[in-house]
Amino acid sequence: MRALYFIAGKALCKVSQVANEWVLHEKTTPYRFRCLAVDPTRDGRLYGGSFDNGLWISDDEGDTWYPAGEGITHDRVLSVAVSSSERVNDQAVIWAGTEPSHLYRSTDGGKTWTDCTGLQSLASKPEWSFPPRPHTHHVRWIQPDIHDQNRIFVGIELGGVMQSNDHGQTWEDRKPGSQYDCHTLTMTGTAKKRIYEAAGGGFAESRDGGQTWQTFNDGLDPYSYLVGIAVDSGDSDTVIVSAAKSARTAYVPDRAHTVLMRRVNNKPWEIITTGLPDPDGASVFSLLADSKQQGVFYAVNNIGVYKSKDSGETWQRIPLQWPDQLLKERIWGLTSL
Repeated sequence: MRALYFIAGKALCKVSQVANEWVLHEKTTPYRFRCLAVDPTRDGRLYGGSFDNGLWISDDEGDTWYPAGEGITHDRVLSVAVSSSERVNDQAVIWAGTEPSHLYRSTDGGKTWTDCTGLQSLASKPEWSFPPRPHTHHVRWIQPDIHDQNRIFVGIELGGVMQSNDHGQTWEDRKPGSQYDCHTLTMTGTAKKRIYEAAGGGFAESRDGGQTWQTFNDGLDPYSYLVGIAVDSGDSDTVIVSAAKSARTAYVPDRAHTVLMRRVNNKPWEIITTGLPDPDGASVFSLLADSKQQGVFYAVNNIGVYKSKDSGETWQRIPLQWPDQLLKERIWGLTSL
C-alpha cells in the first residue's frame, strides 16, 4: 500500500509515509463527495461521486476535477467502483450507482456510460425504500467479483444484494438469508465465490458466488447495525466490522457511539477495544484490509487513522497532524493505492 485516500466533507485526504513519517495531505473537492474510487491502471486517476452534482474524475490525484461523460442520468452518485478483474481494450471497467437505484457501466474510462436497465425489472423493486427518504432508494455499494470478470454484486439500500453474471445485462434478485438493508460488500483474494455483507440488520455471507446466503449475528447484540467491513487478505475467516446500535448513533460525531467487532474462524463476534478510541463521539469507521500484507487493517473515522498488524486484535493510532475540522465529519470512500 502506497497511500490511503478518503473523503471528509469537501476534502480529499491522502495519508502516506514520507521518509518513515506519516503525512496527511488535504485537497478541496468540487462538492461534498459521497464515494471514491482509485483506478490503479491509470496514474493519478480518481472517481468521486456527489449527492446532487454527478460523478467527477481527476487525473492528477485530486488537484483538478472534471465531470464524467454522458450517460449517467441521475445526479446523486452514491457508489463507484473500478473492476480489478474486467478489462476492455486494456482499460478497467468502471461502475457507478445512483439514487434512485440505477447502475451504470463504462468501458472507456468514464467518457460514456450505459445504464444496466435489467436491474429495474427485479421482482423485489416495488419493496425497495430508504427510510430517511422513503420515496426513494439507492445503490449503496458496488462489488465487482475479483475472481470472475462476468459477475458483479450491488447492494441496494434498502433492498438487498442483487447480482449479475453477465456484466450487468441480466440480474438475479436478493436471496433468502442475505440482509436487505445492505451497506457494504467485500471479497478477498483467498476465497473464490465468497462474498461478505455488512448491513443494518447484521452480517451475512455467501460461499457459493451469491446463490445461497447465511446470516451470522451471534455476539453482535446490541451492535447489530453494521456499516463497514474488511477481511484479512491472508485469512478469509478473519472479518472486521464497524458497528453501532442504530443508524442514529452511527454517523454524526456529536451523537455517535460506535465500535469495531471481530469474528475469527466462525466463532461469535467480539468487541475490539485495545488501541481504539472511546465509542462516544466516534463516528463509524471506514475499513480497509491491506491487500499485500496478511493481518494488516486500516480504520478511519472522525478522530483519526488506526492500523492493526495482528489481524485486528489490537490497534494503534497513526501519528498524524489531524485537522480540527475533520473531528466533525463522517469519513467516506476509504480506498488505497
